[in-house]
Amino acid sequence: MLPAPVVIASSHTRDRWATELAARARAYWTEARTAELARGKALLVPPAEAALQINHMLTLLAPALRELRAQHPVIHLLDAGCGRSYLTLLIAWCAKHVWAHPIEVLGIDRNAAVIEESRRRCALAQLDDVVRFEAEVLDTLDVIAAWARAFGSANAPVVHGVFALHACDTATCDALALGIALRAELIAVAPCCQAELARAWSALDARGDAGAFSPIWGAPHLRRETAAHITDAMRVLLVRAAGYEVKAMEFVPAEHTRKNTLIRAVKRSARDADALAAYEALRTATGGAGIALAARLASG
Repeated sequence: MLPAPVVIASSHTRDRWATELAARARAYWTEARTAELARGKALLVPPAEAALQINHMLTLLAPALRELRAQHPVIHLLDAGCGRSYLTLLIAWCAKHVWAHPIEVLGIDRNAAVIEESRRRCALAQLDDVVRFEAEVLDTLDVIAAWARAFGSANAPVVHGVFALHACDTATCDALALGIALRAELIAVAPCCQAELARAWSALDARGDAGAFSPIWGAPHLRRETAAHITDAMRVLLVRAAGYEVKAMEFVPAEHTRKNTLIRAVKRSARDADALAAYEALRTATGGAGIALAARLASG
């Protein structure tokens, strides 16, 4: 059976939809509603101007993106495990309509159906001239090949920024490893559903290993919640060890989602041996399991 065709609206229809959507946004987002949403904060993209909204995350990334615009005539960004591509489209929209800076964005996801939906939504948003999507795994050579397919380029581009929004479990580590392998100047990930370390701790508990962390290993809820935070701490140290200035921060209030940590890394220096030693100390203190990202970066 042949796959169902992807229906792309005509430019006239897209223009009409864009006009209607903008009118609805302006009508709904009155000054009072916007003020209630912002709570005194200056929104980079007011909701009356664009329906694409991940304002606070974009605000946190704005200084690093401003540096990229100052240094590169065309910014090349990769959304690793892009899913439905909310962040991808917002950054591209800002590049076109706010910053007026040339940009090329590639969204990668292994789910072909998700990629087709992202292409459809990108076309409706009139961003398909600067954003492309490819179904691919997060491997360096595969990503370079996907970029060539998407943009018709014979030469592999320098990727300036790598993003991953709520990539599940070790997919976040895949994005971090990919960004470091590509020597990206900016890496930003919002982790989700970290289970690797919790599984390792569960195995330690099943073997009856003793240690200061054994009360956490044996309590599923505590094991799961603690492992998520320790995993992110380990990621921060390992990326810092690779020569990045790294911060872990809350990007949305916890009442909206518990998966609200943003890890932002900017390439600044050579490798940091102290950060690697701090990772090893943390790994030892929590039972010795660690995360596979350490071995991946060491072998790279």
